[in-house]
Amino acid sequence: MMVIGIDAHKRTHTAVSADELGRKLSTKTVGTTSTDHLALLKWARAQADPERLWALEDCRNMTRRLESDLIAAGERVVRVPPKLMAHARDSARTYGKSDPIDALAIARAALREPDLPVARLDGVERELRLLVDHREDLVAERTRVIARLRWHLHELDPGWLPPGKLERASAYDRVAAHLAQFDELVARLAMTLIQHCRRLTIEIDELAGEIGERVQRIAPSLLAIVGCAALTAAKIIGETAGVDRFRSKDAFARHNGSAPLPVWSSNRARHRLSRTGNRQLNAALHRIALTQARCHPDARALLARRKAKGDGGMEALRILKRRLSDVVYRAMLADLETPTAA
Repeated sequence: MMVIGIDAHKRTHTAVSADELGRKLSTKTVGTTSTDHLALLKWARAQADPERLWALEDCRNMTRRLESDLIAAGERVVRVPPKLMAHARDSARTYGKSDPIDALAIARAALREPDLPVARLDGVERELRLLVDHREDLVAERTRVIARLRWHLHELDPGWLPPGKLERASAYDRVAAHLAQFDELVARLAMTLIQHCRRLTIEIDELAGEIGERVQRIAPSLLAIVGCAALTAAKIIGETAGVDRFRSKDAFARHNGSAPLPVWSSNRARHRLSRTGNRQLNAALHRIALTQARCHPDARALLARRKAKGDGGMEALRILKRRLSDVVYRAMLADLETPTAA
């Protein structure tokens, strides 16, 4: 079998073919349009080995069009995490860093790891991820605007305390009424920031409503989990990118970072918190766990049992997150089998 590693960039893609032992066969560099991808496919089909696997570094903003073209042509494509590619390059005998060296490292990493995620065409998961990411960008921008607004308000009147939360229309009305007393440039700039915050808040609320409608339609089982609201469910769906690509609940737990890591020291076997995996997914599980620890009887009982056995608070919460990973995995599989999700 031949493996073709791709080092993708904005303007060029460099491909290196390697045999099953990781030996370099040939190299080709093409552009990033569909016509260039067709030339790359012709080059690959001209190789001696008809059985081939395409290995792309997992940076989908650079490889999305190439993935789509290769999958549409019936090719097998896997995604190689950058961490694996870096280790493969470090262990090679070559020195330096170039596109062919990186592409060969990607191919060797794919040979070494036979269970890499398989690339496929995007669906509703990508749409949800785009919506969630765009909303988070707008929220971050509103936070920066509010920080500047607070400085202007303090400069105008240090003795006046603005509302604690400046994300509501009522708070904007109160601040605007206070600014009407001043006739300075700082006050005019502050009014401009308030108008900007109003527009951002309207757009953020509209995005949240659209996300909620989409999630309600495709993930009712996920929403039924206590502590998993629409935005958290959308984050899980978007970051998972298809739960059926995981062979088991344990593989999903390894992906989201809730699976513990074994630590053997002084002949004592124990486990510790894992800081690997998808941290966005892990943060979503953490939010669900905190909510259930506060108001869900089963989760509270689990935490009490673990603490009674000598576990600390974070260790007990880690165990709860591992259980929640299995619950989320089963819920997403159930949603995948429903006619609405299909």
